[in-house]
Amino acid sequence: MRILLLDDDGFMLELLADMIASLGEHEVVSETDGRRALAALRLRPPELLICDLSMPVMDGIDFLRLAAAQQYGGCVVLLSGVDSAVLRTAARLAEAQGLAILDACAKPLEIDTLAALMARAAARCQQQPGPVLDNNGK
Repeated sequence: MRILLLDDDGFMLELLADMIASLGEHEVVSETDGRRALAALRLRPPELLICDLSMPVMDGIDFLRLAAAQQYGGCVVLLSGVDSAVLRTAARLAEAQGLAILDACAKPLEIDTLAALMARAAARCQQQPGPVLDNNGK
C-alpha cells in the first residue's frame, strides 16, 4: 500500500514511518510541507493519507480542502494533538468536501489503532474497481 504522511514534526513522521514498517512492507512518503504533499497526491496518489491538522504555512484543513479539489480518492486519517471536538469538526468538514475519512485520532497514534486503520484502507482499496489481478496478485 502507498501511504503519504504529512506532519510538520519530523520526529512524528519518523515514528509513524517506523510503526508502518513494523506492520509490513509498504511504500511510505513523508512530507513536512503541504505544497509538496499536494504534488505527491497528484503524481502518485496514495491509498492512505495520514495528515496532521496543526501545521505552519498550510494547515491540515487547507491541505484537505485542496486535496478534495484535486479529487483525491484514497482514505484519510486525521491526526493531531488538538482537542477531540476540533478533530471531529475537521473530519466532518473533510467528509463534506468528498474525502473518505477513516478516523480522526489524537496524537500519539497507538500501533494497534494504526494497524486497524491500515487494514480498513486496504479493504476499501480492494472494493474499488481497479486492474484485474490473477490469483497471485499480478
